[in-house]
Amino acid sequence: MTIAYKGSVAHHDSSGNSGVIHPGDVQWMTAGAGILHKEYHEENFSKTGGPFEMVQLWVNLPAKDKVTSPHYQAIAADQMGKVKLPQGAGLVNVIAGNFEDTKGPASTYTPVNVFDIKLEKGGRTDFSLPRTHNSAILVVNGEIEVNEELVKEHSFILFRNDGEEIFIRATEKAVLLVLSGEPINEPIASYGPFVMNTQEEIYQAFEDYQAGKFGTLD
Repeated sequence: MTIAYKGSVAHHDSSGNSGVIHPGDVQWMTAGAGILHKEYHEENFSKTGGPFEMVQLWVNLPAKDKVTSPHYQAIAADQMGKVKLPQGAGLVNVIAGNFEDTKGPASTYTPVNVFDIKLEKGGRTDFSLPRTHNSAILVVNGEIEVNEELVKEHSFILFRNDGEEIFIRATEKAVLLVLSGEPINEPIASYGPFVMNTQEEIYQAFEDYQAGKFGTLD
């Protein structure tokens, strides 16, 4: 998953998918059984330049879904679930999962919440995350208090299986990325761009790639 905060990124892959994401948009590619892809500056942005800020996350698939057919989700900013916070505190863009009964458009293989939250200075929000999830908050811009503890810009807060009521106040205008997901609790083997469950599966992935089973890119 890639979310654009500043700048524009183009994408195309060996399954024939292509698109461009601009600030506020998200692309969510499921690699599954294997895919080749490119991400690069969109043509106009590459000519004009400017600030560039993206967040890219890899979400692991359960073993039973690792050979699913690759696919791509292009999610424009206006397609996301929107929750306006009380008293003009800010806005929550719900990318995946549920925030206050508002559902995000992203399709996932395990329970996942992804919230892009924009808070005004002094803005507050509180919400709960499942205790069974591993949860985290990335402070993309600004500074906040989380459960009365000051957290500076670019900090990453990790909660392990203790998601519960979370209270946030922005000490200055802030952008946050809130993440939570149900642990898969399976072994992980990784090498290069491949994430599998065993070393033997990693060897097989390399063989499949070298045999051209992931397709081709122009």
